[in-house]
Amino acid sequence: MDFEDTKQEAAFRAEAREWISANAPSYLEEHLEKSVFATVNTGPYDQMEESKKWRKTKYDAGWTCLSWPKDHGGRGASPIEGVIWRQEEGVYGALNGPFGIGEGMCGPTVAAFASDEHKQALLPKLASGEEIWCQLFSEPAGGSDLAGLRTKAEKDGDEWVINGQKIWTSGAHYSDWGLLITRTDPSVPKHKGLTMFFLRMDSPGVEIRPIKQVNGQSGFNEVFFTDVRIPDAQRLGEVGDGWKVSLVTLMNERLSIGGGMPTGFPEVFEFVRTLDGADGPAIKDGAVRTKLAEWHCKANGLKYTAARLTTALSKGQTPGPEASIGKLVAGNMMQEIAAHALDLQGLSGALLDPEQAEMAARFQAMLLRSPATRIEGGSDEILRNIIAERVLGLPPDVRVDKDVPFNEIPRGSA
Repeated sequence: MDFEDTKQEAAFRAEAREWISANAPSYLEEHLEKSVFATVNTGPYDQMEESKKWRKTKYDAGWTCLSWPKDHGGRGASPIEGVIWRQEEGVYGALNGPFGIGEGMCGPTVAAFASDEHKQALLPKLASGEEIWCQLFSEPAGGSDLAGLRTKAEKDGDEWVINGQKIWTSGAHYSDWGLLITRTDPSVPKHKGLTMFFLRMDSPGVEIRPIKQVNGQSGFNEVFFTDVRIPDAQRLGEVGDGWKVSLVTLMNERLSIGGGMPTGFPEVFEFVRTLDGADGPAIKDGAVRTKLAEWHCKANGLKYTAARLTTALSKGQTPGPEASIGKLVAGNMMQEIAAHALDLQGLSGALLDPEQAEMAARFQAMLLRSPATRIEGGSDEILRNIIAERVLGLPPDVRVDKDVPFNEIPRGSA
């Protein structure tokens, strides 16, 4: 691993730092520093409005979707320059939330499989923040098995008629477009007979129902499709090749999530240094110090694993399935840290008001949101299988339904 910038990378970093210093919305900095994972604090300013404003400012200067070609709305930069940009953007990167799925997952899939006409029409508007995308993959009956999806697409002339349901769709309620995977042939094994489309989220027959989460937010949604019609021109890849197309999306998803997921360690370390316990500062307690040492080792393991991915990008290589390690470890770590911090707070840990709670209720918000991090983008069990099979080379799981036609797989009534 090489932790030093090359001469070219150093020049790019200096240029990015100078531009951010001159153009970033500094009036939001104090609020953004108080943000917790998946919760963006913009104070009295409207979050979506500020996010779109910052996105458009960056786009006009060529600082969004950096690795994309210029005619797609990008900069034609190297992947490592994208990493450097995210490092320099710092707290202002929290404003990228609404656009992360489009840039990190949907955009690369559209770029790989859409027609030139659609690329020119869709990608610049995605890069500029004018249009927002979501990913319509998970289903209630499928659990973590994406290939177990039941949403049907049936051909009718030059159109496809869609019926079914998706769930846990992040940002569907404010998205303009969605990437949709469907089953077009149930008579073949489940990984075959899938086809990918993209569609307008305001299409007739699309119903979006926000899901109320335990933390009071509604970032996830159920999406229902009733006789929704999609032109065949909005198909991505060949009919029946949806699994291959979806793997492009999933690879980009796990790379974008696993490469920079927070853990809560810096926050808990600062917290125990200032928290007074029965016998003095909490950091003097042996049990607390043991926990800190354990988390410190994990945090550094994540840091150096991410550095390996960065080094691969710097050399023009494509990171492999090891990107799943970051999300698996960080998601569990965040939940453990938040729970331990609340235990240390005692009864005051029940306070949710940021004006009254310890650390502005950061650990309360972190604990309530952390279970979702262990499901979204691949559950813990899925990621462990990926690491075991593709990184460690262990024997694969037994999959008794792998070669069975989907419509012959036994299932309970739903």
